[in-house]
Amino acid sequence: MPKAYWISTYRAINNPDALAAYSKLAGPALTAAGGRFLARSVAAHAMEHGLMQRTVIIEFPSVEAAKAAYDSPAYKQALAALGKDGVERDMRIVAGVE
Repeated sequence: MPKAYWISTYRAINNPDALAAYSKLAGPALTAAGGRFLARSVAAHAMEHGLMQRTVIIEFPSVEAAKAAYDSPAYKQALAALGKDGVERDMRIVAGVE
């Protein structure tokens, strides 16, 4: 079974305080669910229509583990702290190559 990667790009950070509260809860929730943070910063370079956005990449043992992390009660608390309009982001789970 291939690993999976949770990739988030932040189009806008509307409430930095809510993002900080979210981060305090999300990091521990996702690592407890088997996630390993691989990258967490603004893009170092953007090419071919790319944008200089904050990007987070988290590795999970499988797609199922990544989805379960998103659906977990601990991560739901983090999302509640972020609020509906705290950020605008694109999130996806991508299966790794076997």
